[in-house]
Amino acid sequence: MTERTLSIIKPDAVAKGVIGKIIDCFAENGLKIAAMKMIHMSKREAEGFYAVHKERPFFASLTDFMISGPAVIMVLSGENAISKNRELMGATNPAEAAEGTLRKRFATDIEKNAVHGSDAPETARTEISYFFPELEIVNE
Repeated sequence: MTERTLSIIKPDAVAKGVIGKIIDCFAENGLKIAAMKMIHMSKREAEGFYAVHKERPFFASLTDFMISGPAVIMVLSGENAISKNRELMGATNPAEAAEGTLRKRFATDIEKNAVHGSDAPETARTEISYFFPELEIVNE
């Protein structure tokens, strides 16, 4: 089933200059970019995006990290895009991520973990609409 998912190349990976390598990984694994932009989130935008984690102890440090530099925000589409992207990303903690995954290759630690991806169809719809109006998303 063709689906859409949100992908974020986080500030740590942008700063390391690995945007192209991450995009290549998506393309090599059958995921197409349906929308893409680079943004530097404000604190308010980061807090809004991560509102689901508001009560968690890591909320402040996560949002501080996400505003520390630019991030690349993408809508990926393809067959089982959500699960495929999560498989390519690897475990949240790069120390536990499988060899070859994006987090194993590019993450710094559990918080500066290079990439974000939606975890379910409902989450994907909400996250995509947070950054992209439908008009900006290409349908193939």
